[in-house]
Amino acid sequence: MTLTSLLVCADASAVEVLSRILVDLGIGVEHCSDPSAAALRLAAQHFDAILLDCDDQQSAIELIALARKEHSNKTTLFIAMVDARNQVRDLFSKGVNFIVYKPISTERASSSLRAAKGLLRRERRRNKRIPLHAKVSLSYGAVENSPATLVDLSQDGIALQSEIKVPINSKVYLQFSVPGHASHVRLSGEAAWQDASGRVGIRFADVPQTSRHALKEWLKARHSEAALQDANKPEGLGLLRLGADVYRVGSSVPHRCSLSDIGTGGCYVETTEPFAAGTAVEIVVRTHELKLRVRGTVQTMHTGFGMGVQFSLNTSEERVKVEQLIAWQTLQPEIPV
Repeated sequence: MTLTSLLVCADASAVEVLSRILVDLGIGVEHCSDPSAAALRLAAQHFDAILLDCDDQQSAIELIALARKEHSNKTTLFIAMVDARNQVRDLFSKGVNFIVYKPISTERASSSLRAAKGLLRRERRRNKRIPLHAKVSLSYGAVENSPATLVDLSQDGIALQSEIKVPINSKVYLQFSVPGHASHVRLSGEAAWQDASGRVGIRFADVPQTSRHALKEWLKARHSEAALQDANKPEGLGLLRLGADVYRVGSSVPHRCSLSDIGTGGCYVETTEPFAAGTAVEIVVRTHELKLRVRGTVQTMHTGFGMGVQFSLNTSEERVKVEQLIAWQTLQPEIPV
């Protein structure tokens, strides 16, 4: 399924540049000239990414808040177009994931959007529902241990087939098993929807640690299979994992990690203990041919999985080293570190 984006911008030249880059990256793009028109689109459709001109910062922030209220766009990646760096911290706190600085140019925007595409692919894999047929014990209100059938599963929720009607927004309790794990998964959630065929969507609420571990391990294995399939497709980014150390800026404590989806604009840092969005980090990579030390900012964080980092390339030398690393990596079947 093609990645989709909504471009909210009144600047015709910027729209032309960004639309061309998005299409070249294989991302579908739709355009709205102002936030009010975009709000109507968001109420009716899901977008993987929204590129938002922040000339009117208050209107932009209101649109972000509106999108986050829509269940279909809760995980949408927001890319803000800004004039000044002093806008950035406030926008990050309001839910922006990536920044593109004005004036918009092909070179400047391409590197950021390539890195953003890596995060979009990962976010889609992370939230992808994995088909799984299993028996489920369903309880809510006065109903106890009603039999149901698990249809598909994701990190945040589950779809199941039930012969009884489950009240929307009711708290439910589930028990089921996933392949390869002897213990049952037990958790509570909230009924989000139910269709005429009896299929019910449940959003997870309280997941005990043991059950969370079982779900995480099973989903991780399924996502790894999907990632291997993606790795066989030419995407224009370094898809192989690269060992590295990541530091909080100002700290001397290294955190071992793996880098993937590496582009000139940023990368994805795979670690079980990611830092919060907005954290300034320094990434150190050592290979036999070169050593790279680059700073950046965490754009988005996935608990237990990793974080997307946008590079801060302040000199041409830093940019050249990143490009050399990408070129070198594409020649390696696997990178020993």
